[in-house]
Amino acid sequence: MSERIHATYWLETGDDPLRAAEVIAGEQSSGTFLKLANETPELKARSGAVVEKLEVLGTAPTPSLPGGMGSKVFTQCKLELSWPIENIGPCLPNLLSTVAGNLFELRQVSGLRILDMQLPPSFAAAYPGPAFGMGGTRQLSGVSSGPLIGTIIKPSVGLNPTETAEQVQLLVDGGIDFIKDDELQADGPHCPFDERVTRVMRVVNQAAQKSGRKTMVAFNITGDLDQMKRRHDLVLAHGGTCVMVCMNSVGLVGVTELRKHSALPLHAHRAGWGYLSRSPQLGWDFAAWQQIWRLAGVDHLHVNGLRNKFSEPDAVVVEAAQSVVKPLFDNKPMTVVPVFSSAQTGLQAHDTYAAVGSADLIVTAGGGIFGHPDGVAAGVTALRQAWDAAIEGTELTHYAHQHPELQRALTFW
Repeated sequence: MSERIHATYWLETGDDPLRAAEVIAGEQSSGTFLKLANETPELKARSGAVVEKLEVLGTAPTPSLPGGMGSKVFTQCKLELSWPIENIGPCLPNLLSTVAGNLFELRQVSGLRILDMQLPPSFAAAYPGPAFGMGGTRQLSGVSSGPLIGTIIKPSVGLNPTETAEQVQLLVDGGIDFIKDDELQADGPHCPFDERVTRVMRVVNQAAQKSGRKTMVAFNITGDLDQMKRRHDLVLAHGGTCVMVCMNSVGLVGVTELRKHSALPLHAHRAGWGYLSRSPQLGWDFAAWQQIWRLAGVDHLHVNGLRNKFSEPDAVVVEAAQSVVKPLFDNKPMTVVPVFSSAQTGLQAHDTYAAVGSADLIVTAGGGIFGHPDGVAAGVTALRQAWDAAIEGTELTHYAHQHPELQRALTFW
């Protein structure tokens, strides 16, 4: 039997739901708005998308999206479609065109959201997935257990290379495991990429010679493909152990080509995720979207954080974190490292650990580290102590009695 691609949607329509589903299936495979003579039953059976399931969930008196067909009732459904792999082959860009192409614009559609996908094994054969994952990240960072305690260079922009290196020095001296550029910091004239890498890695390498453990720094190499490759090579030449890329900014081809070139872990920032996901009646659920980037080969993937500064509720963050560590294929799990960020402190450690069920993750805190009354080193230590308490199963305030850095942190977290 031929392999098939499956996608599940939340659909709202002012049309008859089955007719709307069949219009979507036709638009995204062999059909068109007008019946053509050469769309024979044999061709349709071979190449047409199939409506696998259609479950009516309820109705609404008004449409979620403008520009659809007029109706007094809009039916909301759960729809599953499938396509033969022969339509596109195991190709991620063409997968996107198939499951997330012109169907959003159809007149019959007044709301549509991609909830999940099930991809056939041929995709696992076509794409290598992450090269490092958690195991490689632990090896390069020297952190054998527990989460990688990390932070972001702040302010996001405005520091020059010397000032950036001075901030890195404070963090490295404080025992930080992981540092990343902000997604806004790339290669501007005030903080040129080459000079920033040179100065920062001088600090990191000197500290590693003393401690025997090298802090992992994710330099933001986002740019044109040739720029990204050159920047990656510069980081590698200076002894760096990670590079960062903004996935939505460089696209699928950018990430897949970078994965082929890279000898370092790819730290994937999801900047722009809100415009793909924030409306519950349009766009993507993370469970579907993250599969694409895992196949493309990222090693770390941002999932937001509990009690974050953005709009996502904790339940959505937990689902995102659980989705990236769920095996993608039976014989090729392609799991990646969930990265927690956004207004994180040690107060979220217990809940995050319970939700993920593991400490195989990166947690980054900005103000939660830099704001410690006793300085950056104490901030790093306090965050690590909070996670030690979580893993040990000890209540935070009780653990703090024997750990002064954590005790002080509780006064400002």
